[in-house]
This record gives sequence, structure tokens and C-alpha cells, in this order.
Amino acid sequence: MFNHRGSSLMKNVSTTTKFISRKSPRAIALYIFLLFAFSIFIFVFNAGNIDDDPFDPISLQITDEELWIPPSTRGLRACAHPTSRYIATIGYDRYLTMECDGGLRQMRTGISDMVAVAHIMNATLVIPKLFTQSYRHDSSTFSDIFDELHFITTLQRDVRIVKELPKELELVPRAEKLFDSGSNVGYYKEMTQLWKEYQVIHVVKSDSRLANNNLPLDIQRLRCRSMYHALRFIPPIERLGKELVDRLRTQSEKYIALHLRYEKDLLAFTGCTYGLTDAESEELRILRENTKDWKVKDINPTQQRKGGFCPLTPREAGIFLRAIGYPPSTLIYVASGEIYGGDARLSELKSYFPNLVFKEKLATKEELNAFAKHATQSVALDYIVSVESDVFVPSYSGKMARAIEGHRRFLVHGKTISPDRKGLAKLFDELEKGQLKASQFSELVRQSHKNRRGAPRKRKGPAAGTKGEEAFRTEESFYDNPYHECDENIDKRKP
Repeated sequence: MFNHRGSSLMKNVSTTTKFISRKSPRAIALYIFLLFAFSIFIFVFNAGNIDDDPFDPISLQITDEELWIPPSTRGLRACAHPTSRYIATIGYDRYLTMECDGGLRQMRTGISDMVAVAHIMNATLVIPKLFTQSYRHDSSTFSDIFDELHFITTLQRDVRIVKELPKELELVPRAEKLFDSGSNVGYYKEMTQLWKEYQVIHVVKSDSRLANNNLPLDIQRLRCRSMYHALRFIPPIERLGKELVDRLRTQSEKYIALHLRYEKDLLAFTGCTYGLTDAESEELRILRENTKDWKVKDINPTQQRKGGFCPLTPREAGIFLRAIGYPPSTLIYVASGEIYGGDARLSELKSYFPNLVFKEKLATKEELNAFAKHATQSVALDYIVSVESDVFVPSYSGKMARAIEGHRRFLVHGKTISPDRKGLAKLFDELEKGQLKASQFSELVRQSHKNRRGAPRKRKGPAAGTKGEEAFRTEESFYDNPYHECDENIDKRKP
């Protein structure tokens, strides 16, 4: 494509052509030579302006440090130790039993909440029962996923934990209780009145039973001890997870873990159909219609995307990471279930980053077959690799992604880039329409994400104008951001 200077020169040549065409053969030969030379000049001149890689980090003046170095820790380190005022519970003759449903994140948060509740109510906690997950059809038990002995011994100074109810209590009447979500310590102190009539309280739902904020420091740190120390995966999962990390490190010094939540269930639930065929959109609509637990059926996919409620598509994830400045050679571990659209859709990401790796490529079939019967075990492998990554990028702020981000915040570890999907939807559209050049798009993306890189920050409060349970639902979860209760400033510690 010529620039204005080249176009002007071509007009002059055209005029010269009409003049020379009336001259001698020698003059015509000279003109042809000059025209050829001029063509070479124009090609070389414009070749220098051709942008083969519009997101090239060098041309965008992006340093390797900017891409990989974590944000400042502000002198913080993880801390889940009890204070000097902390008193452990006894609870020998009172028992809490519980059921956990949902995915890995809900299991972990629900269990950690009940550890704290058992402490507050001075109760013995019975190892939780896990519900069969309706979508994944996973029949895992606690000991299929978590190291049971480690869980009990790690918390033995906090809460008494037993594997089963004593046999003499198996048939006694028990109180079945759905504790109010987002409850504080005072609420559970009142619930201790139940011990006057019952020796066993059965909790029918455990997730989000505790408030996020304004709880005693020792209760918050107990939640962190449970979540990040006691709930260790079973040894086979831990071993293979760490082995996958080591294998990634042999391929590259640094890697990104991309939580690519572009899966059929989420797309159907959110009604996000951008970039899909009519047949695929209809398939998702039918799935949503036929799933009883999903109450919202009629969804405007355009409004969903504009509002930032849709996951990035594989193509958008690739463009986003290139705009941030990561070169095509970057090693990316894709933490995901089955991508909707399969290899065809993944190829859209691979065109930007050919060096994609999945656990199915890192591990042997024999290694993965050991976990084939339990979907949650496979998710746990992705969890480990993502927590240990140099950079973690979720394409959607779902429960699993937020759990990983919270774990990394607790560890004050690595960089986490959280895409602003609402802002990006607008920028993607402008780039697609040619209203933005690639360099402009990249600059806008980097500027809008300079404060979305996992630096320690205050937990977000409830949405304006909300009260009660609605306020609790809109504020940031403690487990998504356990700062500041579970961090300490090394520089300010007393000697």
C-alpha cells in the first residue's frame, strides 16, 4: 500500500510517460529503466512500513520485566498463624455434619467455612460428604480429592475433626439446618442454643455461610489455615501436579496459565453466542431451556457481551495477550475442560500462540487414566499448575478462576492479569471495524490493565444501595481476596 508521497510520485511518472511515449526508442528504453528503478524504490520504501507483527513487544517498547515481573508485594507475606489470644475448641460431645455441593471451589470454601463455624460453636466436625455434581456427574468422596489425615492433623489445634459420627449417634435425632448466608460470629453464638436439644447438627449447605468482612482476625486466619494449608490434595494429585509444573519449566523458564472457560455449560448458562454459528447458538439455547436449575431462559447475547458477562473467546484471549505484549513464542498452559467448538476454535488461539500446552500433552495416558473416574481430580491438576504459574490469566471471572486468584493473593505470588471484559468488548469491536490500529489497541489495553495485575488491594465492598443478603452477594468474597487478614507486613513486625 503506497503512502501519499508515493502516490504523488506516481502521478509525475504518469505525466512523464505520456511525454516520452512520443520520443525515440532509446528514450523509451531509458524510461522503462527509470520506471523499474522507481518501482524498486517504492517497494523498499513501503516495505519498511509494513507491520508484519502489529503486537511486536519491541516496536511497542514493552520490556521483558513488564511482562513477567510481579507487582510490588509491599513488604507482605502470607500469614495464617493464630494470635496470642487464640483459644482452640474442644467440642467432644457436639458434632457438625455437612454436605458440600458444586465444584472444587465450592467444596474448598464450604469446608473452610464449616471449620470456622465448628470452632465458633465449639463442635467436633465430621469429615464432609460431597454431593454428586449434576453436570459433571462426579461421585468423588472427600478422600478421593483431599488428604484426609493431613486435614485432620493440620487443624488438630483448632477444631476436633473425626472421620465418622460415633456409632451410638448415627440414629439419634439431629437438627437439619440451613445456616443463613453471610452470617457473623454473633449469629453462630445464637445457634449454640441448638446444643440444648441436639447432639448433632446437620448442615445441608455449606458454601458462603460466613460473612466476608468484620469477623475476628483469628476466625479469618483459621479460614486461611483450612483453605490453604489443611485442604491439601491427595498425594497422587500433588505429585503429578508438581511434575507437570516441572515439565513446563523444562520447556521454558516462564509460562502463562490461561484459564480458558470457553465450555458448553458456561456458554449456555450465560447465553453468550458471539462468534458461534447459528447451529451452535441454537444448541446452547436448547440446553439452557432444558436445564431446570437455570432460571433465566431468554438472554440477549449482544447485551451480555457488552456488559462484560461473557468469557473471552479463544481468539479474543489470543489478541488480548498479544496486545499486552507477550510474543508468539510464549509458553501457555491451557487450564480448561472441553473447549466448545473443539480444535477449530482452539486454532484461533493457536494462530497467535503456537506454543500451547494441555495436561493431556504434558502427561502420559497412563498418568491421566489414574484420575479418569473423578472429574474433580483432573480440575485439581489444573488448579496446581495455575497457582504455580508465573502469570495467571482467567478468560472469565468464574468461581474456579477467583479461587486460584485468591490463593495467589494469599501467597503474595506471581502476576494475575484479570481481563476487563466489558471494556475489551468495546475495544475488540473498534479493532474489528478498523477504527483502531493495532498499536492503538495495544496501548489502550495495557493502560486499562495496569492496575489489574494482582497487586495487594483492599477487598471490594457491597454494591451501592444494597442491604442484607443482597449486599453480601455483591461484595468480594473473602476467599477471592484474603488480604489483609491473612498477610503480614514483614517490615513492620516487632522484633
